[in-house]
Amino acid sequence: MYIYLITFTEFSRGILQMTIRRFLERKANEVRDVTIKVNYNPYAEGSCLVKFGHTHIICTASVDESVPPFLRGKGKGWITAEYGMIPRSTHSRMRREASSRQQNGRTQEIQRLIGRSLRSVVDLKKLGERQIIIDCDVLQADGGTRTAAITGGYVALVTAINHLIASKKIKNNPIINQIAAISCGILNDQALVDLDYAEDSRAEVDANFVMTIDGKLVELQSTAEGAPFTREQFSDMLDLSSQAIEKLIVLQSNAIENYAQNSSKKSTDAVS
Repeated sequence: MYIYLITFTEFSRGILQMTIRRFLERKANEVRDVTIKVNYNPYAEGSCLVKFGHTHIICTASVDESVPPFLRGKGKGWITAEYGMIPRSTHSRMRREASSRQQNGRTQEIQRLIGRSLRSVVDLKKLGERQIIIDCDVLQADGGTRTAAITGGYVALVTAINHLIASKKIKNNPIINQIAAISCGILNDQALVDLDYAEDSRAEVDANFVMTIDGKLVELQSTAEGAPFTREQFSDMLDLSSQAIEKLIVLQSNAIENYAQNSSKKSTDAVS
């Protein structure tokens, strides 16, 4: 059993330093409780509510029967993504980005990551000259929002494409692979998968892995927040992430299959 042990290590100039160790009965290789509720938004062509512990995100996929100007007349489609956090998704209220009339760098970086990741598993020519917009709205943030958005965004994308096939707008399924994503890190010299905010904010190394069903890497982000990390530590994180993503892909598949079998189109759940 792992527990969060908070120990007071130093009190200097009024600043209390704390060391945090994992617990909540979660081992180093265990993800948080994960739930995927398909068709959470009945108005969108595809949608789901994905939960990784206390991180909750609505992912919707909207079909737009047009493409960006740079793709017009080229006979192929596009997948793009937008990402945002509602004002009280964190411990203190955030200002809406719309009120500042511009997105911050973090938001732009995350939505580009989501879009790139999803495009990597779609044959854009089979999609035709249309685009699918994936909106990822964070209701509650407790670490791992970008990876949860990719995992849920894939489910929303697949259900939207299934809608296009059922409505005979496309003949062949453009999905060519399956992806999921997970965060990982080094905390107190130990590799841990699926960091929550308390762990992520104090991790010595922070990483995000996007992988396919056959174990190929789509994208990885890994940063030493303090001292550099070793190749062995990177391998530990890769192994933990690969194992976690295998489980997430099974969960995605179950959620999509359960929804497809539900003729009433009510929302359906898949739970880890």
